Amino acid sequence: MSAEILQPPTFVQARARARAERRAETRRTRGLLMGRSRTGRVIALLILAFVALGWLLPLAWAVDTSLKTETQAQSLPLRWFPEGGFTLENYRTVFERGEVFTWMWNTLLIAAAVTVLTVIICALAGYAFSRTVFMGRRMLFALTIALIMVPGQILIVPLFKEMDALNLIDTFWGVILPQTVAPMMVYIFKQYFDQVPQEIEDAARVDGAGNWRLFWNVVLPVSRPIVAAVAIFVFISAWNNFMWPFIVTNNPDLMTLPVGLSTVKNAYGIIYAQTMASAMIAALPLTILFMLFQRQIVKAVATTGLGGQ
Repeated sequence: MSAEILQPPTFVQARARARAERRAETRRTRGLLMGRSRTGRVIALLILAFVALGWLLPLAWAVDTSLKTETQAQSLPLRWFPEGGFTLENYRTVFERGEVFTWMWNTLLIAAAVTVLTVIICALAGYAFSRTVFMGRRMLFALTIALIMVPGQILIVPLFKEMDALNLIDTFWGVILPQTVAPMMVYIFKQYFDQVPQEIEDAARVDGAGNWRLFWNVVLPVSRPIVAAVAIFVFISAWNNFMWPFIVTNNPDLMTLPVGLSTVKNAYGIIYAQTMASAMIAALPLTILFMLFQRQIVKAVATTGLGGQ
């Protein structure tokens, strides 16, 4: 009897328990957001459904356009269901040209590099502002906060001249390095590290740990939620960035997806159907990312306050 009681739960039991806990958490969250009244919940759900439908309408139109011929896409009046039916010709053309896959690989490489470098740099800076005392600390942190209020467009010319002086124009590093400076992420890391109990570090210092070991082996492991949140937001921002890659690159082999898609034209101008097909293929990685990490993304918006960015 005692052996059966002490026996650890099986994988199926653990998964069922985790599902039950998630359902209970969902009910509690729904009660906090929509109230306990059944009528209030119904009204809230109807409003949310209406808003979601309005948000999905442009996406549905983009998918619809990508399944039409160019003539059908530009014919008037506009129709959801073309007379000749839908076609996959645009997707076949995009796959045959192969440019989208080059742009997608470039974007993935750049976004991944920007994410890793930004997380490392901003986490180290945030830890320095939070846990160390040095001359000029308050002034540097005030300048970091001030940089948050500076529009990125103002820095385009100085950054371009800097990359030109370093001979990094039309290179991957020229696209990556300027995007790794993120004052907002430094502030977020600093605020999170301020909440980490000092006793954890004091215990590690007694065991002889230095600042680097404290950061890498003590503080960073307990800060995984904020690291994941920052990484997700930085990756999405780098993936969708258009302005800086458009300015600093001229080589088609170095273009990112947003820049490359803006060049999809023929002799008669923009080809809308193929552009929409390319956009649907380009959006697929982020869609998969959201489906895999939607719970973490929602928590990141709730905990970091980046939803209004």
